[in-house]
Amino acid sequence: MSEFSILPGLKDPAALKNLTSEELEILSGEIREYIIETVNKNGGHMASNLGVVELTIALHRSFNSPFDKIVWDVGHQCYTHKLLTGRYREFKTLRQTGGMSGFPKREESVHDIMDTGHASTSVSAALGVLVGEHLSNSKSRAIAVIGDGSLTGGQALEALNYAGHLRKNLIIILNDNNMSIGTNVGAMSSYMSRLTSTEYYLHMRNFIDRAVSIIPFFGKSILKSIYRLKRGAKGIIFKENLFTDLGFKYIGPINGHNIERMEKVFETVKDLREPVVIHVQTKKGKGLTVAEDDPSGFHGVSPVPEKKEKDSSASDNIKLTDAYGIALVEAAEKDKAIVAITAAMTKGTGLHEFSIKYPDRFFDVGITEPHAVTYSAGLAITGKKPFVSIYSTFMQRAVDQVIHDIAIPSLPVTIVMDRAGLVPGDGETHQGLYDISLFKNVPGMTFLSPVTLSEMKYAIDLARETKGPFMIRYSKEQCFPEVDSLKQPFVTGRGVFLRENHDAKEKILIISLGSLLSEAEKCADLLIEREIYADIYNMRYIAPVDIDYLFEIVGNYNLTVFVEDGVKTGGLGEQLAAKMFENDKHFHFRYFGTPDKFLGQATRKELIVQCGLDGESLMKRIIEIKRSYRFKEVVKQVRNDSWR
Repeated sequence: MSEFSILPGLKDPAALKNLTSEELEILSGEIREYIIETVNKNGGHMASNLGVVELTIALHRSFNSPFDKIVWDVGHQCYTHKLLTGRYREFKTLRQTGGMSGFPKREESVHDIMDTGHASTSVSAALGVLVGEHLSNSKSRAIAVIGDGSLTGGQALEALNYAGHLRKNLIIILNDNNMSIGTNVGAMSSYMSRLTSTEYYLHMRNFIDRAVSIIPFFGKSILKSIYRLKRGAKGIIFKENLFTDLGFKYIGPINGHNIERMEKVFETVKDLREPVVIHVQTKKGKGLTVAEDDPSGFHGVSPVPEKKEKDSSASDNIKLTDAYGIALVEAAEKDKAIVAITAAMTKGTGLHEFSIKYPDRFFDVGITEPHAVTYSAGLAITGKKPFVSIYSTFMQRAVDQVIHDIAIPSLPVTIVMDRAGLVPGDGETHQGLYDISLFKNVPGMTFLSPVTLSEMKYAIDLARETKGPFMIRYSKEQCFPEVDSLKQPFVTGRGVFLRENHDAKEKILIISLGSLLSEAEKCADLLIEREIYADIYNMRYIAPVDIDYLFEIVGNYNLTVFVEDGVKTGGLGEQLAAKMFENDKHFHFRYFGTPDKFLGQATRKELIVQCGLDGESLMKRIIEIKRSYRFKEVVKQVRNDSWR
């Protein structure tokens, strides 16, 4: 690790106020070097954090955190903030199990005001904090730092509207880097690039107000005339904009890499009694040439792998994300009604190739998940076949739209959820564990979980032929190997056997849903070493389930274990157990999923082990269950013998 001269000694942001301009420049370089070094090792958000180094320094020099509350939208630009608030040594554990979160986290520091991870929430949160502080007679300030990408989100616009109505002294720092995760789109983005008002307007207005108001006798009447004159002059010299229309003062754009300039502006707005937007322009990836040239590619960075000899046995399978992209392009070649929609996640959801091949049928709507879903409903009404690709965790933001705008009118919209199940690195806010419990009971919904490229193709073909709402979920994992048993066409409500042993005396069945199929296979292999034989059934369907067919299968086994990559409570396993109970089916049935708690950052493998869903843990649990129900059978037999 590099030796730094200033950064290690910063225990509190107040220490920044004593640094010279030259020292601040050195500090900026040290911060960038440490971020690059750590992210290359641990993975994380690179470009967004490199772009806000000077902005974060200026904020902490001008305001007094934690007395003044800084709320970071999304939070993937908070690394400099963490380094300036006494977490230099902990930073090396970034995104590791038990280490520092890659997002603001209240339990980590008093300087982290909100736990964040999703976009467009900062203005609402900061406004609530500000009003709450005022009700407690506190004079602390609230600052929301929001990117131009997040500003497209509906919640951000709702909050701006209400903040303008309240007229509280909320300070919004608009970090304009022309990039969200994907390139910003829409009228809002174009609007941002056209803003031409300047910070000097505010200085001019304040100067004129003070000068006129002190004129004896006639000051107030002249001031009213001046206000009318200013409105006319402003219409000629300074363009009105969305923020001023909503009741905000607007300053900018200003250079977000000039600490001294930003500090002067921050000092100017500190004592305003009205809400203000400070438009700051930054360069995403600044200081790392490859990140500056490709900010989207360097938004989220995976750890740089250590050099190892190639393992000839390693799987060369593509990831499920890529499988989806391949399958959708193939389907679109056959079906011109197919259109693809994403919410600022073109590459992340595997749609890059589709966007190039079919640009007129591809729509990136920005960070607007609810809009994406309802927009797709509108497309479906015209006869199109929309495929909406959104990460599972972000689909939580559009539950009402799925029910109200797609399911009730039974429109043929397909929601495709990437990053379903356990997700590495980003912690609680990014786990895709709730989509099954949220959507499996929506009436009329078909819900699938493919695990191979061939299953993905079957799923997409089925989706484009289905007349009602459709969902597909898959994890951030490689495809399961293409084996003949999984290449069978889909049959409504039914899965397929991956492994079947007809000669086993004591019959055990492992039912797997989604990408835990590989762990089910490992479990079965470990059981074989103990001369216990288990069949494996790939569930495929979350909804609908052919329950009578499943009962026929389960009825042939002494023990059935169901494993799903989602929260156990409210999951499919719990629903199947309830169906068995309702139908008086006294099967030995157990179901496993993730626990009812929020899971922090770790690798996917570590998370699977933590939840007891890895092959070895499943093997041990099955053996324990066998022992338990055998004991119960012995007790039952003894009681029957005693009765005789």
